[in-house]
Amino acid sequence: MDIKLHFLGAAQNVTGSRFLLETNGHRFLIDCGMHQERELRSRDWDPFPVSPSSIDAVLITHAHLDHCGYLPKLVREGFQGPIYSTRATAEIMRISLLDSAHLQESDAEHKRRRHQREGRKGPRPVMPLYTVEDAERCFDLFQTVRYKQEQVLSDGVSASYFDAGHILGSAMIAIDIQSNGEKRRIVFSGDIGRWDRPILRDPTTFEQADYIVMESTYGNRTHGNVADIENELEKVIENTVRERGNIVVPSFAIERAQEVLYHMNDLLEANRIPHVLVFLDSPMAIKVTEVFRRHHELFDEETKELLQNSKNPFDFPSLVTVDTTDHSKALNYLGGTGMIIAGSGMCTGGRVKHHLVNNITRPESTILFVGYQAYGTLGRQIVDGAEEVRIFGERYPVRAHIEQIHGFSAHADQNELLRWLSSIKNTPRKVFVVHGEKDSAHDFAALLTEKEGWDVAIPGYRDEVRID
Repeated sequence: MDIKLHFLGAAQNVTGSRFLLETNGHRFLIDCGMHQERELRSRDWDPFPVSPSSIDAVLITHAHLDHCGYLPKLVREGFQGPIYSTRATAEIMRISLLDSAHLQESDAEHKRRRHQREGRKGPRPVMPLYTVEDAERCFDLFQTVRYKQEQVLSDGVSASYFDAGHILGSAMIAIDIQSNGEKRRIVFSGDIGRWDRPILRDPTTFEQADYIVMESTYGNRTHGNVADIENELEKVIENTVRERGNIVVPSFAIERAQEVLYHMNDLLEANRIPHVLVFLDSPMAIKVTEVFRRHHELFDEETKELLQNSKNPFDFPSLVTVDTTDHSKALNYLGGTGMIIAGSGMCTGGRVKHHLVNNITRPESTILFVGYQAYGTLGRQIVDGAEEVRIFGERYPVRAHIEQIHGFSAHADQNELLRWLSSIKNTPRKVFVVHGEKDSAHDFAALLTEKEGWDVAIPGYRDEVRID
């Protein structure tokens, strides 16, 4: 059996997931993500290592941009095969890819104008990585699959999607290969969710796998208790209200914004916090919330019960949705305290950067992080204690309170990653640890080798591995 795996992203770093599988004379790309770490973004501009037209299909685990955000460039450069995902993922990808394309175009235009003001002349014009038109070309290639339904990819190769419990529609992908009377199963974990969290069902586990390509974002850490989220949120809100500042929440528009609304609804219904106005300043998050409302079948039993009792966990009287740019700018003049939930979650673009400009120098305001901050991002600089940060080419001193609630994470922590693997009854031929910073990946690989005695590898960027 001749199988090759190429690790084209998320290899000893967190973002840019792209894994190329070659088998039985065909090529399949599992995930097609953008890099979000500042020093790795140049990889997205490099020519793809193989001709995109030679790839037979792309399989997407979920709609976060570090797993699907490179698709428009791949299609523009020649890929014309099917793009497989769950229905909810396809609906959210339409939103996230268009939003990303708008940001690419806007950021390129902003940079061009800044260079003009500064009198800078580069060897070539500033261009976006891809355009709205490029993003729209992807949509005709989308093909949806159901959880646990086998999808034939080619002779002897099939894929099955399983609920990952990470974000709405997220999946783990098991690829089954048959050749010369032999069978192999490769499980791509995507991003593994957590147990006993609100809204979504628990992650799927597997009893058998020959090879596993698994994430390690939190491979050397454990999260705070989910039950502590509302206590921590209550404390942040009360302290900021007392000081009459704003609470700026950089948030991923997919899942995280909806979880924040869920917990705010709980706290407000119980009168545990002052009834502050909550501004959802993210057209993308507003659209994604509508996708949530269409897919109740993907919710856990607790959330379904709330909806059956006419209690919408994503809505409450003090919630204000902010659609227009003018409405967003008006938030600069808030009197008293308001909570502003805006993208992006790692502060790499979007409206949150404007709210940071207006609040990060204010000692009475709070910047509240509720998600992972990849190395090299603006969000990571802030949570790591930077005294000054650069936003839109200007430097700003950090005087606001900086808070982080770890219990919100949608990624399994070290204990949960081990729990996910504990259901495997056979000894895998090899486990490839990906989608984690170097320390996290190495610490988790060492722990897994020690506990299970399995053969574990930590591939590097563009490594090629032949497996049998």
